[in-house]
Amino acid sequence: MAFTYNSKVNISRPPGLNGWDNELRHPPGFPMRQGPLGAIPPTFSRNAVVPKLAAAIMAVTKKEETVPESDRQFDHDSTEKDLDTPRSKSPDIELPPQRDDVHPDIPDRAEKKEIIHPDGKRELTENECYEKLAYCWPRWKKWMYLCAIAGIQISMNFNTSVFPNAVTPLAEHFKISEQEARTGQMAYLVLYSFGCELWAPWSEEFGRWPILQLSMFLINIWEIPCALAPNWGTIVVCRALGGLSTAGGSVTLGLIADLYEPETQQWPLAFIVLSSCIGTSIGGVIGGPIQRFLSWRWNFWTQLIFGGSMQALHFFMPESRSTILIDREARRRRRTGEDTNIYGPNELKKPRVSGKEAFKIWLRPFEMFVREPIVLFLSILSGFSDALIFTFLESFSAVYGGNYNFGTLALAWAFIPINLAYFITYFSYWPWFMRDDSIRRKEGNDAFVPERRLKWLLWLAPLEPIGLFGFAWTSMGPPRVHWIAPMIFSTLVGIANYAIYFSSVDYMIAAYGVYSASATGGNAFARDFLAGIAAMYATPLYENLGDKYPTEYASTILACLSCLIVIPIYVFYWKGPRIRESSKFAQTLAADRKENAGRRVSKADNLPV
Repeated sequence: MAFTYNSKVNISRPPGLNGWDNELRHPPGFPMRQGPLGAIPPTFSRNAVVPKLAAAIMAVTKKEETVPESDRQFDHDSTEKDLDTPRSKSPDIELPPQRDDVHPDIPDRAEKKEIIHPDGKRELTENECYEKLAYCWPRWKKWMYLCAIAGIQISMNFNTSVFPNAVTPLAEHFKISEQEARTGQMAYLVLYSFGCELWAPWSEEFGRWPILQLSMFLINIWEIPCALAPNWGTIVVCRALGGLSTAGGSVTLGLIADLYEPETQQWPLAFIVLSSCIGTSIGGVIGGPIQRFLSWRWNFWTQLIFGGSMQALHFFMPESRSTILIDREARRRRRTGEDTNIYGPNELKKPRVSGKEAFKIWLRPFEMFVREPIVLFLSILSGFSDALIFTFLESFSAVYGGNYNFGTLALAWAFIPINLAYFITYFSYWPWFMRDDSIRRKEGNDAFVPERRLKWLLWLAPLEPIGLFGFAWTSMGPPRVHWIAPMIFSTLVGIANYAIYFSSVDYMIAAYGVYSASATGGNAFARDFLAGIAAMYATPLYENLGDKYPTEYASTILACLSCLIVIPIYVFYWKGPRIRESSKFAQTLAADRKENAGRRVSKADNLPV
């Protein structure tokens, strides 16, 4: 907004802001005469007036921020015509941007309500210190934080995707069958699914930073005995403990709710989901050279180096959980004497976590998985899709190594189309995000129904059965089919997998807000548990299903199953409102958010038991 001197300009002022009116009409240091805007200098020189007028306006802007919203009404002599008339603009004088220009994802200010506890202590609420929360971080800080979290997510999933390249060397070294060697992968993934459920709720209570640091520390510790293992049993046990120590996507996806309101979460969430998907497929690309040129021990040393570097990077990242930041702000105010009777929500809990509450916290993700239809349906949908993908990726050694005679390195490059598919899908969502932003600006947040988040998925989900059917009957090997054909269809499968994963967690994070780590924990539980089981049956399925076309028949079975998985997406899109009505947890949080002027609440004490 800019001001220029114009005799036709109509400057309306809020009642009660006489200081603002006087400073604008009577800049100090000028002899006054009467003019169309009141008293002005006799010689109106831009060089003389602009600096002092700008200083007055800057002072006014600071005063205006302290005025209650109810007082910010225009004077009675201002007409609607005046309000709609655009002000003349000048490049010389420009007011500082308003709050919404700096943080467009921040809703209007909510009413500040005091919470007084029986002992007389006052609880600091998010509305009283909203500018201190992660929602108000500058954009560069948010994306620096997101890049670090993306690195963590890639490293955690890399531990699952690089291990298959160690199966053959481990079998040879410990004189075991390859099927037995795959138990190390199964143990890691199955325990990973429980780890996501167990770690997620504690990040909501004690903050994201300590939980991720502790999780990564334990993961890295268990890599050491794996790399130095004298026998096969050591590797199985340490892989299982490593999986149980993994906080995984439940925390990294859940912290999106710390930084963004539901209306603006799609851009960063798509980025974090991309990192998760890349982690599950990049292991095949990197694991090939490790298998070809290094010993099997370097498979684990590589995981340790990657995980250790990501933990070191995350060590310098800030905390983002709202309740933790509110506690810190309350302590700061007491320390500075600003308010000696203010306390954060966690400071007022005595004890901090009781035995009963600890059990309730640990139970929360499992309870949401069973009792919340949104979590249950979308987690099963995403879980079966992920199991299909893991089974599909396990088939690459049989298809490309057996039918096309690919060597170790060539087999590693066969995973590149999958990674390419994830990037293609990520960028394909951008036009939808832009359109959604445009709808919200024109019609408001209420015009954006949650089912809208599934709309692009309706078009991309059918690519999964199409890709699997195509992959099945183009993987016969030379001279009938060139190797590029199955790679093209594998790209379609990757596109659908990303879309299903992203749209399901986007819907859940929007519905469950600050408790989205627990909600997405159910999603991670289903995905990793079913993927762990797939690690055991995938290779036998592709090697033993018939004599003539074993790989073709196996992929055809997966394609038929994927048709059943795709159908619920359309049911969820059309019947979503009814499903949401039966999700009491989500309904309670939605009501609290509406009462909180559209902002996410930092905690909820009225959740259904």
